[in-house]
Amino acid sequence: MSDFVRAASASQAKPGSLLTVEVEGESVLIANIDGAFYAMGAICTHKEWDLSEGSVDGFRITCAGHGAVWDVRSGKAEFDEPLDDEPLYDVKEEGGQLYVRKR
Repeated sequence: MSDFVRAASASQAKPGSLLTVEVEGESVLIANIDGAFYAMGAICTHKEWDLSEGSVDGFRITCAGHGAVWDVRSGKAEFDEPLDDEPLYDVKEEGGQLYVRKR
């Protein structure tokens, strides 16, 4: 995924929300934080929960499964055991649509 690919309508990702979309066979989590869009891998690397089922507090995404906390800016987790980083995506909005590109 070297070029930006359409992921969702911007209206689907309301402020404070988490949205999982499939982009070229990958699950991508889009977070709208104070009107800015961030994207990272959507599946928890601990127990494979969909992170959009969790909660968002600032830039911290908490997995509903076992409470791992992810920083949507870095893809790094805070948990009582080491977890693999989530892949990060660049996000841009054009014409009411969101486009992502894997970093």
